[in-house]
Amino acid sequence: MKIFSFTLYTLILSHDPCDVFKFYKVTEMHGLNLEDCENYNNTTEDAYIAGLSNVSPIDGKQFVFINLSRCTDDIKTFGLVMHEMMHLSIDLHDNDLYQEEEIITWAELESYKVFKLIKK
Repeated sequence: MKIFSFTLYTLILSHDPCDVFKFYKVTEMHGLNLEDCENYNNTTEDAYIAGLSNVSPIDGKQFVFINLSRCTDDIKTFGLVMHEMMHLSIDLHDNDLYQEEEIITWAELESYKVFKLIKK
């Protein structure tokens, strides 16, 4: 598991989808739970969590989790990252869809940064 702390969010990268629970030391959050994650047949094609963007159950800070086992090629990886960054960007822009261009541009630019970290 690799953790990156940015000003607006924490990025969690791991090959184990259950690590997001372990990182926050919780057994459930946001309608998901560790037991179901551990019992799920997590593969490169299907996982209990492929990615997750939400707020920390501990301090309320935004986070993005990327399940690296689902990053099997550059297209799928960038798609997954962009998907989660769009969730985050919408939240950071207070769900104000009148800021559509700003929301999408922020998510795109941040996705480039995260993708580069994953590729390392």
